[in-house]
Amino acid sequence: MKKMKRTLAVMTALVWCGMTFAAKAPKDIRIGATQIVEHPALDSSRKGFETALKDKGFGEAQIEFRNAQGDFSTAQLIAKSFVEDKKDLIFTISTPSSQAALNATKDIPIVITAVTDPVKSGLVSKNLTGTSDPLPIADQVDLIKKALPAVKTVGLIYNTGEANSAASIAQIKEELAKTGLKFEETGVTSVNDIVPALSALLGKVDILYLTTDNLISSAAPLVVETASKAGKPVIAAEESHMQFGTLMTKTIDFYQIGYRAGEMAAEIFQGKPVGDIPIEPPKENRVMVNRKLAEKFKVDLNLDIFKGAEILE
Repeated sequence: MKKMKRTLAVMTALVWCGMTFAAKAPKDIRIGATQIVEHPALDSSRKGFETALKDKGFGEAQIEFRNAQGDFSTAQLIAKSFVEDKKDLIFTISTPSSQAALNATKDIPIVITAVTDPVKSGLVSKNLTGTSDPLPIADQVDLIKKALPAVKTVGLIYNTGEANSAASIAQIKEELAKTGLKFEETGVTSVNDIVPALSALLGKVDILYLTTDNLISSAAPLVVETASKAGKPVIAAEESHMQFGTLMTKTIDFYQIGYRAGEMAAEIFQGKPVGDIPIEPPKENRVMVNRKLAEKFKVDLNLDIFKGAEILE
């Protein structure tokens, strides 16, 4: 009897995750959207998700958006509330928000985006799919080497409490080592730690690398301003950092990975089982460079690496 009950429970969960939406009108579908913190890259992913839903005929779906304001315990409470409210799907933006959602449910479909390394972050489940945002770090290091050949040491600052940051920092250190570049790193746990940490770091490095760390990205204007005062260029890990005065980047498009996540949600609403939709990385990368800062730091925009680049005036 117990075995039969378990079997029925599993079958019910599978059917619920893959087939119940066929009978629901778009206006009756309820989505819980959760984001760890506000910053342009994550906001862009959210916009892409919502646009894709509209394009796929689910623009009337009810979306309840909640922001954890950088606090993981709040992200857990948000996820728990979505489960208790029996949302049809949970859309998570960032690694911490995705982890919180998966901790809260193994039944409700979860669509993730802006997650650096889903496997290392424990985001593997039959009820979870979405898009990842692995950075083209090897290409970014190559960009540094070719555009700034005088650079010897790269500065790294990141939140020690974010799993996605640990993965990115480990990778960039590995790539720097391959090219002979040195690095200096410092870890922080709050916005209040950033300026003191940078004050100690910037005197030891030639440039600063700005990661997709959610804490650091949310404080990008402060980070860039502090580095600028010290006369050090900042290399952006992703597009949204460029608006704050970073020199250059080779990056993914966060709007596009959010859009693809929205397409996946639409597939689920159309009856496709979550487990049949693999997590996808971004398909394209692009180079961006700030012209005024390129002139200031004597970067040659005629180099082959800048062919087809987006030049910001």
